[in-house]
Amino acid sequence: MERTFLCIDLKSFYASVECVERGLDPMTTDLVVADPTRSDKTICLAVSPSLRARGVSSRARVFEIPKSFEYIMAPPRMQLYMEYAAEIYKIYLDYIAPEDMHVYSIDEVFLDVTNYLSRYSFTPKQMANFLMSEVYRRVGVRATAGIGPNMYLCKIALDILAKHAPDFIGVLDEKSYRELLWDHKPLTDFWRIGSGTARRLARIGITTMRGIAEQAERDDEVLYRMFGIDAELLIDHAYGIEPTTIADIKGYKNKSHSLSRGQVLMRDYTNEEGALIVKEMTELLCHEMTEAGMVTKNVSLGVGYSNALKVPMTHGSVSFSLAISAASVIMPAVTDLYYRITNHSYPVRRIFVNFNDIKERAADGQITLFDLADREAEEEGSTQGQIRRETMGDPIAEANARIKRDEALQEAVNKIRSKYGKDAMFRGMDLEEAATTRERNHQIGGHRE
Repeated sequence: MERTFLCIDLKSFYASVECVERGLDPMTTDLVVADPTRSDKTICLAVSPSLRARGVSSRARVFEIPKSFEYIMAPPRMQLYMEYAAEIYKIYLDYIAPEDMHVYSIDEVFLDVTNYLSRYSFTPKQMANFLMSEVYRRVGVRATAGIGPNMYLCKIALDILAKHAPDFIGVLDEKSYRELLWDHKPLTDFWRIGSGTARRLARIGITTMRGIAEQAERDDEVLYRMFGIDAELLIDHAYGIEPTTIADIKGYKNKSHSLSRGQVLMRDYTNEEGALIVKEMTELLCHEMTEAGMVTKNVSLGVGYSNALKVPMTHGSVSFSLAISAASVIMPAVTDLYYRITNHSYPVRRIFVNFNDIKERAADGQITLFDLADREAEEEGSTQGQIRRETMGDPIAEANARIKRDEALQEAVNKIRSKYGKDAMFRGMDLEEAATTRERNHQIGGHRE
């Protein structure tokens, strides 16, 4: 049986919420969501439909908006947007079961409505229009929708066709996809084709989906050499084929998990200031792992420099002989790594810390003789070597005691913060001028709550 999928997107969601909160119509109100405390180079998080109709890009920087335009600048309120999104999700749940729904982002959702059309006596378009109308009636936010026999085509119908449709609903099947969009440009309008992929395809003369399909028919090995296994997805999408369903997504289990944090700093930081940010981010990740009952044996670090330098990021990783979450061990090791891989004369602008292949903490969490044997082989100056030197006498018992004590301390801190707020306890380093943790405690996604 051919399935029917909807992809529903909330129009200029953040800007629409701000308009609704002010009792204004987002279709006629000129409003941008941007932080006025930042420079005019900051990117607008959202632009109302009326401003977009006047030619303002949805991701414009504030200085790019014509000075002659009068508009409202609304500071971001991420917690409010999450509350609106949750309310809209509840609306969908009134009509669609959660197993037939995939939340793609805060403002976008995929729905498998195959089994609901007969139940509600709706055509696919009527179903889309009904849900969009319910969201507008109950919350005041307008939506657009795409309809297709698979998740790819409904997403393309949304992204490319819906915005130009009088009812804001786009419809595609494999036949109409080829008729309407095989020669559509630019390729970056298509889901999962970024500017890098488009540039690589352009080097071999491919600028359309038709070009990808024709190359696959002539010699698909060219595409596999360029993109590896991703070429299979690229070729399928060129023909409008997508076998993955919502049920597949729900049933997918990652073989490995990671935990990460990233920051784009508001100014260029000195190397020493950058080390402070690394310490803050690493400690927060250690607390997150402890709260989740997880441990890691490997941490990777990426550091990007000032935009003015135009030099590549530096990367490195550090491994531990046993899986832990103790910041007392992990934080010094990651800080040492930072100093080893960075150019100390370059100002720092971006930092990314990843805890790799995290796993559930073992029931006993004991260090073994094999762990200690691994440590003996490590360099004397390493963090693990320092622990070994400090655990003379009964090394296994003392090493276990120290790490368990540190992880128990992190659990206690987590409980206090959970009860009294994130600022209830913090390190002295968080009071330094360049520190960002206390400010970020009141942000969601890098923006104020």
